[in-house]
Amino acid sequence: MTPKAVSHVHTGSYSESTLTEATTALREQMGTNASLGFFFATREWAENLEDSLELIRLHGHVSQLIGCSGFGVLGRRVEVEQAGFSLLLLSLPAGSFKTFAITEDDLDAVDDGSFWHRFTGVPADKAHAWIVLTNPTFEGLEDWLATWNQAYPGTPTVGGIAGAPDQEYFLVKDGDVVDAVLVAVGFTSGITVESLVSQGCRPIGEPLPITKAEDNLILEIGNIPAYQALENAFLSIPALERTSVRNNLFLGLAVSEYIDEFKQGDFLIRNILGADPQMGALAVGAFPRVGQTVQFQLRDMRSAHADLVEAGRRVRQRCRAPLAVLLFSCVGRGRNLFGVLNHDPAVIAENVGDLPLAGFFCNGEIGPVGSQTFLHGYTASAAILNVE
Repeated sequence: MTPKAVSHVHTGSYSESTLTEATTALREQMGTNASLGFFFATREWAENLEDSLELIRLHGHVSQLIGCSGFGVLGRRVEVEQAGFSLLLLSLPAGSFKTFAITEDDLDAVDDGSFWHRFTGVPADKAHAWIVLTNPTFEGLEDWLATWNQAYPGTPTVGGIAGAPDQEYFLVKDGDVVDAVLVAVGFTSGITVESLVSQGCRPIGEPLPITKAEDNLILEIGNIPAYQALENAFLSIPALERTSVRNNLFLGLAVSEYIDEFKQGDFLIRNILGADPQMGALAVGAFPRVGQTVQFQLRDMRSAHADLVEAGRRVRQRCRAPLAVLLFSCVGRGRNLFGVLNHDPAVIAENVGDLPLAGFFCNGEIGPVGSQTFLHGYTASAAILNVE
């Protein structure tokens, strides 16, 4: 069978008739039943969540349904920052994907990377891609990603942390609200995924190696005090821009040293937590190593827009038969960053393709940089589903 995809985004609170009509229309538009659905909703839908899930499965004939809460939801060319839901339905070949949830008890049983092969039933050579949704109280997410990278090296893993004011979040698997730290979908055949990670920064200054470091402190970069290296990068910005960007500087950590010429997308962006001019040291939100190449980065509206456009164009060149998009954008983006609504999904549509799309505003974004998957902030992370 040929995979198919349809999507719908709704602005407003729960309405049985609206949800029934929208889901029925999607099934009719697709012309067949949905084997997999992704459902994202704001906290206003929590009170009627079980009814919502039942209606979607009933009228969309959806076999399996994955989703979570978001600070807002994303659809095809649309961002909804108030009450609403976003729904993507997929008709996929039988046996082409698996869904599962991970609980705290499951994490306690982890012994090594092969544990996840046994847990999911998916060996490394059969995994095409993973979509993961986690709850915001999962403090071990980065440790989990480390073991996940070992289990599925080089396999695209994309997703986000569920969000809701006052911790009123929820995770959904197979149509039920679940008490889990993570829910996921693994694609094993029929569908491949191209990942897009736009961290919204542009490099400033020069890429240089760390020459002295201790824990999360960088003491020297290129054999000069790290603070001086930051100051040099700052002074490379045109004088008229310096006042507005002073609090928007970050550090980029090269994810690979086997690159002749570093560019955007080659760095993992991390916060500069503090600077000590006397010591010449920088505290950063990572544990960098001596010899690792770093470059300071600037994040602002212009940089974030240009980075997403370029990332979209690059990923479009890799897509042979794009089917749909799952988009996970930081709650700090949207109107907060760009001053207008609909920025990220509109740029995706214009540069990747005007495809069925669903997603949400996250509390943290998950996506690969180089061959490893990381947790990000202020990032747009997307999975472009392709027909194999």
